[in-house]
Amino acid sequence: MKLALLNTSILTAYGSFRYESVSLKDAQLLAYNAAEPMIGPDDGIISAIGHESTAAILTDLLEMPIDMNRIQFEQEVSQSALVFKLKGRAPEGVILTREQIEGIGYEFGLLTRTA
Repeated sequence: MKLALLNTSILTAYGSFRYESVSLKDAQLLAYNAAEPMIGPDDGIISAIGHESTAAILTDLLEMPIDMNRIQFEQEVSQSALVFKLKGRAPEGVILTREQIEGIGYEFGLLTRTA
């Protein structure tokens, strides 16, 4: 099942979820392991990153190309999502630059739908 990339911790479906903090190193390993095997069409990574600046910083942080992809995403049971979460709120209606994202700060989480 594809690892989803999200730019916020959001529940995209009803169900039960587990959400835990992960380090940058663990985020890189999760992304690498998801992207590497690509055995079939249901393997790999699906990006639901809706802003170009966020996709750019994730490309650098995860050390692999991450596309901006404004999609309606619904997490499936047993599917995990790597969450890139800002540590503060952006001003309303503002699309942040990479420098602004770095200034606010960020963290990674792993959101898994369990039921």
